[in-house]
This record gives sequence, C-alpha cells and structure tokens, in this order.
Amino acid sequence: MGSESTVSSPSPRKSPPSSSSSQRSYSGWNERILIPTAIAGVVGAGIGLVSKHRKVIGVANICTEYATNLAVVAGCYCGTREFISVSRYSRPDDILNSVAAGIMSGAILGQIQGGQLGAARYAVLFAAAGTAMDYATIRLKPVVMQKYRDFSIPEFSLPEWSPIQILDEEALAAKRAREKQLHTRVLGNDVNNKES
Repeated sequence: MGSESTVSSPSPRKSPPSSSSSQRSYSGWNERILIPTAIAGVVGAGIGLVSKHRKVIGVANICTEYATNLAVVAGCYCGTREFISVSRYSRPDDILNSVAAGIMSGAILGQIQGGQLGAARYAVLFAAAGTAMDYATIRLKPVVMQKYRDFSIPEFSLPEWSPIQILDEEALAAKRAREKQLHTRVLGNDVNNKES
C-alpha cells in the first residue's frame, strides 16, 4: 500500500458566466453610464446658471465648466461601477459595486485635486454620495415605472367650432373628391390660358 498524498484544491472561485449571461451583463451599459453622465452634465449646467460666479466669469463659461466637471465625475463613477460589476460577475444594481466604485473613483479624482488627504476625503465622499444615490434609484425605480404604466393621457377632442376637424372615412373621401375636382378645374384653367 503506497502512501496517498492529498492535494488540497484551491478555494472555489466564481467561474465566468456563460456567453448568454455575459451578454446580459454588458447590455444596457449606455443606460448605466451614458445617460447618467448626460444628466449630470445638464444638472451641472443648471447649477452654473444659478452660481454666484456667473456675473464675474460669464454665464456661458460657468455653465460649461460646471457641466463638464459634473459630467466627468459622473462618468468616472458610473464607468468604475460598471467595470466592478462586470469584474465581480454581479448584477448591475448590487450596492457593493456602488461602494467600491465610489471609493475608487473618489480616490483617483481626489488624488488629482488634493494629494493623499484629498484622495481619502473624496473616496469617503464619493462612496457615501454614490451609494446613497444608487440605493435611492434602486428603491424609486419600481415606483416610477408603476406610475409611468398607470399614467394615461385623457382622450382629447377638438371643440365643434374649431377649424381643425378630425374626419371619418366618408368625410375624408368627400374631401379628396373635392380636392381632385378643384385640381382638375385649376389645370383646365391653366390649359385654356396657355391656348389664348
């Protein structure tokens, strides 16, 4: 009887998802990166409109500066969150992705702004703000979608005195016949005028 050596297997790791679920994790990235970045740009421009510096720097310059800065911050945060989501093989709405993305993007942008102390401050700030916004979005999305589904536009009808009328099939056919008759009469007048 020989000695049997036991080889311990490495700890189990998550295997990459199959191609169908991999496609699912990549789909919708424009909703999770581009749309929030564009919204942040619009919000930044709006903040620039009410900024106290708009009189000194100029409205166009301050709106552009605020819009650009907020769009860069949102793009970095959302891109990092998406990268972490794909790397962890997790759902896009996982809160841990938001925390990690806030820490990473805040540390990078904070390092640029204020060194190591700025990196620490921005990491905590981005993690708290980004996670709070993502949590609120996750909670509010079903409510908003339900309201959107329940929302119905009331049927609009024009008053009788309005010159704009919606025609039924018979009235539409009669109108086309009148237009055709008028068109032939006008063409007939043009031919008679040319002969004269």
